[in-house]
Amino acid sequence: MHTRIEFISRLIGAVVLAAALAIVGVQLASMFDLDPLRYGVAFGVGGGVLGAVLGFLFTPYLTVRPINAIRQSLSAMPLERLVALMIGVFLGLIAAALFAIPLSQLPSPLREILPLASALGFCYLGAVLMMNRYRDLREFAGGLRLPRSTEKAIEAEKKKDDEHVILLDTSVIIDGRILDIARTGFIRHTLLVPNFVLKELQHIADSADSLRRNRGRRGLDILSMMQNESPVPVRITDMDAPQARDADSKLVLLARRLTCPIMTNDYNLNKVAELQGINVLNINDLANAVKASFLPGEELSVTIIQEGKEYGQGVAYLDDGTMVVVEDGYRLMNRTQQVVVTKVLQTTAGRMIFAKP
Repeated sequence: MHTRIEFISRLIGAVVLAAALAIVGVQLASMFDLDPLRYGVAFGVGGGVLGAVLGFLFTPYLTVRPINAIRQSLSAMPLERLVALMIGVFLGLIAAALFAIPLSQLPSPLREILPLASALGFCYLGAVLMMNRYRDLREFAGGLRLPRSTEKAIEAEKKKDDEHVILLDTSVIIDGRILDIARTGFIRHTLLVPNFVLKELQHIADSADSLRRNRGRRGLDILSMMQNESPVPVRITDMDAPQARDADSKLVLLARRLTCPIMTNDYNLNKVAELQGINVLNINDLANAVKASFLPGEELSVTIIQEGKEYGQGVAYLDDGTMVVVEDGYRLMNRTQQVVVTKVLQTTAGRMIFAKP
């Protein structure tokens, strides 16, 4: 659709600019008292060809693409900021109208140029001032107060499901293990996915990078399967925090208002939420917690598949992905061997087991 509109705009621009430059060429020939049959036609045809080429190449950059960019920016802008922008433009037009009367009394060409320039300047100044002051006044009057519509939505969410909900982060949806956990029935609370998280997933799915695009599409597929297959209710909510810019800050604010936990795999979001007293459910911590526990002296049957970092070490892996470092295991490469656990080390990356044959 956009390609078709751009092509039509190119044709219109080529025709209009070709006609305009052809007229300019004829006028130039007559201005310099040149032969109208010889030079007038040549200048007119040359100007028309040049205008057609320039119009076809550059018309979308002056018409369609700026309009699309403005439209996308306005559609993504929160309602409060959009209202502030409109009020600022309106006040700028009023100020420009007051200044237009004295400016129109100036000599030409100032009286033709300055009223339009002042209108553009006042509109821009009014929009910028209103949007900036709007944010400052909101923070001064209500701190991190959410808009009334969002407060009503939050109150409605609190009344649902006995006030037990969990906010989902983008990372945990893309990870995919939340679907398997929900299928087991261990989660009983309603899972909330704010619209800004859904938009972030869509933005990742539309990325030019193939890796990011595949991760985003995987997240959307996981969310769709959770809504259709999971026994846990999954609901998309319109709640937002317009005063916060990024999705992580919005999630923290909503979690504070809803007094609910956030489920995430994001390390930075995990730390920020914990510092603000918000309960965080980290799937990586859950995965480490449910791994089988081994004590020194227990025996395991493992297959050593690679060399370790230290000389003579061999490395094996359990079914859950736990690494087992076997002393003097290099000589037992590609063999299944009974080993005895000597030490268990718990790290932020997971659990590591040290053993010997």
